[in-house]
Amino acid sequence: MATLIAAGLFFIGIHIFISSTPLRGWIVQRTGERVYQAAFSVLSLTGIGWLIWAYRAADRIAWGAPPTAVTFLAVMFSMAGLWLAFIGVFSSNPTSLGQEGLVGAGEAARGIIRITRHPFMVGFAVWALSHMILNPDIASSVFFGTFLVLAALGPWLIDTKKARMLGERWTAFTSATSIVPFMAIFQGRGRFVSTEIGWWRPLAALLAVALLIYFHGSLFGIKLL
Repeated sequence: MATLIAAGLFFIGIHIFISSTPLRGWIVQRTGERVYQAAFSVLSLTGIGWLIWAYRAADRIAWGAPPTAVTFLAVMFSMAGLWLAFIGVFSSNPTSLGQEGLVGAGEAARGIIRITRHPFMVGFAVWALSHMILNPDIASSVFFGTFLVLAALGPWLIDTKKARMLGERWTAFTSATSIVPFMAIFQGRGRFVSTEIGWWRPLAALLAVALLIYFHGSLFGIKLL
């Protein structure tokens, strides 16, 4: 369990202190963007591998299965979170790496970004929390909790980094959208335009979720079908 906790802290730590603080700029100035990205990718993959290995090796100290209704809702929310995350992957987004140029180029908050400017992070947080509920043991809470903490902190870390880079342009962009889904729309700061999302992104995201469900047993050892 100590190893699993250490792996979780390592994975969170590299994203907070290396990727989202002024330390990133200091490293980039001395190594170059490509070298930094390659090194950070290696660290991230190492962190994920360490997490998975430690999770599989940890003892499962359970505290009881959730009620059937809670389990059903957790499964539904898990699939909905993944669906939202995949739509985010398939959409252009100024919060993504290398897409900062979208800010100031017309109306930057378009499509799913009108609903939340961090669809992947929000969806991933819902997925992680759902899996903590579906796997009521200490090891799973640490494992999925690591991703939940990172997904919850991610929007704030990204917004802070982009604000340093883009200044008033980023402020103008964030004024038209929100982190919490639909919040900007409810507050009158934005509007929902379903045609901007299109039909293929929700369909492709649904297909990706369906494939994960179908191969869940082969990939993760727990059959869902």
